[in-house]
Amino acid sequence: MAVTAPSGGQPKTGLIPKPTLSIAQIVTMSFGFLGIQFGFALQNGNTSRILRSFGADVEHLPAFWLVAPVVGMIVQPIIGHYSDKTWNRVGRRKPYFLTGAILSSLALIFLPNSGSLAGLIPALWIGAGMVMVMDASFNIAMEPFRALVADNLSDKQSTLGFSIQTFLIGLGAVVGSILPELLAESGFSKEAGASGVADNIKYSFYIGAAVFMAAILITVFYSKEYPPAEYERYHGKPDHSQEKSSLLDIFKDFGKMPRTMKQLGLVQFFSWFALFSMWVFTTDAVATHVYGLSGDYSKSVEYNDAGNKVSSAFGVYNFVAMIYALMLPIVARQFGRKMTHAISLFAGGIGLISIYFLKDPTMLKFSMVGVGLAWASILAMPYVILSGSIPAGKLGIYMGIFNFFITLPQIVNGLVNGWIVKNIYDGQPIYAIVLAGFFMICAAISVLFVYDEGWIKIQQEKKRILTES
Repeated sequence: MAVTAPSGGQPKTGLIPKPTLSIAQIVTMSFGFLGIQFGFALQNGNTSRILRSFGADVEHLPAFWLVAPVVGMIVQPIIGHYSDKTWNRVGRRKPYFLTGAILSSLALIFLPNSGSLAGLIPALWIGAGMVMVMDASFNIAMEPFRALVADNLSDKQSTLGFSIQTFLIGLGAVVGSILPELLAESGFSKEAGASGVADNIKYSFYIGAAVFMAAILITVFYSKEYPPAEYERYHGKPDHSQEKSSLLDIFKDFGKMPRTMKQLGLVQFFSWFALFSMWVFTTDAVATHVYGLSGDYSKSVEYNDAGNKVSSAFGVYNFVAMIYALMLPIVARQFGRKMTHAISLFAGGIGLISIYFLKDPTMLKFSMVGVGLAWASILAMPYVILSGSIPAGKLGIYMGIFNFFITLPQIVNGLVNGWIVKNIYDGQPIYAIVLAGFFMICAAISVLFVYDEGWIKIQQEKKRILTES
């Protein structure tokens, strides 16, 4: 008999086991994430240089990037709250996938054209606005995917499910990351035109919009969601089912946050502070520290070359993550979930610190191997650990609240790191990358102290079976 732990922490009996899904069903269920991460890869690898081409100073980049986590902090809990309570002809989570996909595709098309749209409003501010719309749309599409996997998979399949999801994330991110350089090598111009954005970047975003939409539609049309009555057979009846729903429930649920989520919050803080620094500063760090550029270099061909190298290197870490994601269930069975995450995060920290010692930009891809191990684990293991501690009927809202621990460190980073780069690092962003490496190592240490309730239940069940046999 399957058991589920409600908010009080005691097992809730009387539930039937969730059906075991095939690999094909898990892939279809998570396929939309390929498109989402294709879009995120284009955003992460190119937003800084797009904004720089519109006139942003390097120390101001974190402030512009702040838009993304602030929007995510607002949007994800709301989407999670309402997706827990939605059921219509499209489904529970699917209406949000579809809405987010449409808006995201439009934002991907408009962002690189912000310069052409500029008139009374400067291109930089139009571009920053498009980044805000893009990230809000990404969050609408992305948040319900985590909940969908937890909805449909048992504890025994959760590591496999999140690993396959991470594989698809990696696949989308690899192609999205290397696309600008591939288009440049295919003859698309690398020089900023009248719009301020080179053709190889612009057309990469157009392709990204099409891929995003197509991938989401595959999940919408070909994956299954359990209707409310069947859902309750697997998860139990939500404690709040008879209460009138309101957004105030988000604050109530925040106050009842499971112990495991609180402990994972510190791990996520260190991890995402490091990632935010990497996404914001790597292009300028490589341009100044490795290429030796100085002065007003943001519109030069050499700066675009550095940006292409960074974007391709990001493709390497995503490729490594894609492959490593398939190995995570095996590694986790051998070493445990927490140790697997700790080892992976430590590798990411070493990879980031190693960028300081590079002299050849082609060597950047080797630094990204360690980052890829960390990225795969960050996208999977915290959610695997968390899913076993969330009470019935609260998967969407708690996955949304968990996003606070992703957005908060990015907000803190955005508020302080630009000032630090300018006034303490003397305008040298490479030191922000080194600090990111040390923060990743701090995350590796802190995960060892997390209470993994789901893992404990799995081990208890194994022990019970062995005792009975």
